Amino acid sequence: MTSARTKFLIGGALVLGTAGYLMATSIKDTGMYYLTPTELSAKLAADPTFRNTGVKVGARVVPGSIQRVPGGKEYAFRMTDGAKVYPVVYRGIAPDTFTDAADVVVEGRMGEDGTFHATVLLAKCASRYENAPSPTPGDPKYRQTPGYKSGARA
Repeated sequence: MTSARTKFLIGGALVLGTAGYLMATSIKDTGMYYLTPTELSAKLAADPTFRNTGVKVGARVVPGSIQRVPGGKEYAFRMTDGAKVYPVVYRGIAPDTFTDAADVVVEGRMGEDGTFHATVLLAKCASRYENAPSPTPGDPKYRQTPGYKSGARA
């Protein structure tokens, strides 16, 4: 007859093993590495059926290439990694950070016409989130904390 401790350890190992298996399979199913336009070009050259595969592509918007279709929910632009350029069509609401020269990650499929048809558009603009410079005592925007006297100690 096995002891209660042995049963507890076996049960715990089964629970941890099952949880680990479920985490590993869910990460495998949902985790998707994004390609650069150059990597996408190489994959398409090696395997033309890759056009039918959903993929994420990370690149930068070509400045001046964003065109918004009247009605506001369809965008056309070009993306590049500096070596390869692809036209992109996206239907949906674009994020506020979607601007010229923004870094983007698009998810979708490559069309037979060479246009990437995006179903998801994520944009990043690092300069928008930088800290503003702190004002100095000579600056008109400088405000001293109420109740604080320069040089005074508590």
